[in-house]
Amino acid sequence: MNRVLDNNQEVENIKRIDNVHNLNNKNSFFKLLNWGWFKFLKCILGLFICSLAINLFIVPNNLYTGGTLGLAQLIRTAIISIFKLNMSFDISSIIYYLINIPLFVIAFKRISRVFFIRTLFAVSVNSMFLMIIPIPNQPIIQDLLPNVLIGGILAGIGVGMALSTGSSTGGTDIIGIDLSKRYNNVSVGNINLIFNIIVYSICGLKYGIEIMIYSILFAVFETIMIDRTHIQNICSEVFIFTKKHPEKIIRFINIDLNRGATYWEAIGGYTETKTYITYTVLSKYEKMRLERHMNEFDSNAFISGTDGVDIKGTFEKYLV
Repeated sequence: MNRVLDNNQEVENIKRIDNVHNLNNKNSFFKLLNWGWFKFLKCILGLFICSLAINLFIVPNNLYTGGTLGLAQLIRTAIISIFKLNMSFDISSIIYYLINIPLFVIAFKRISRVFFIRTLFAVSVNSMFLMIIPIPNQPIIQDLLPNVLIGGILAGIGVGMALSTGSSTGGTDIIGIDLSKRYNNVSVGNINLIFNIIVYSICGLKYGIEIMIYSILFAVFETIMIDRTHIQNICSEVFIFTKKHPEKIIRFINIDLNRGATYWEAIGGYTETKTYITYTVLSKYEKMRLERHMNEFDSNAFISGTDGVDIKGTFEKYLV
């Protein structure tokens, strides 16, 4: 069921993804992104929610978001302090975009052209939202804890929504997806958290322990919501019980989901009739696709699934 991909196979897999998305047909903006209206609006909404959370709950409290945006915020603070600038908008959005430029190269070369185009679009829109959404002069909520809780939850939901459309907000998301595709025990949220620790250590040394602690709390809440919302990153163990021979189910899992599956014959304990049990491991997104098609295979099938299982070995994550 599990496959080991060498370098040539990985290249072929990336080509397969690009061919499926039909990049050669660039007659419209949506064909270029391979998005329908739903994914397009979902990505835009996710980026807006993320930017809104940062500008309303994090920046007014002089906290730092972590990741490449947190790094951009640290650079912004240093620039304003050194040159005594008085800006009408937060220049960290521009710095954030500039930092992402070399990461776009990683997205193009190591992940896929489709992901690169979507991420370029998402980072551009995210930077624009961060620039135009007004930042309150005073925090909306005076207590820091509710700010980091609300901000972290909303930002995590927004980033997760963008990731689930096959794009990303750039920065450590690109690094996280690249590493998640190669290592089963790595998630995008965890990569963000590791990078955040570095950024927040600088915050603690420069701006005090309180700023560091509350910024870390923001990162924790955001990380939890990213990994809950980004359903392609959640592994699911699936058992399918059916009276019919499962060749159609196996074919769908093999061809449409590009996964392996194992099945065996059993005897029903209640009916004492022959039953087929099919076992596979899918992402939560793939499991949802399978469930939507089950009536085509066997309307009486029984499906049992467990989300969030720990997978060891060579199970490949298709995150984009």
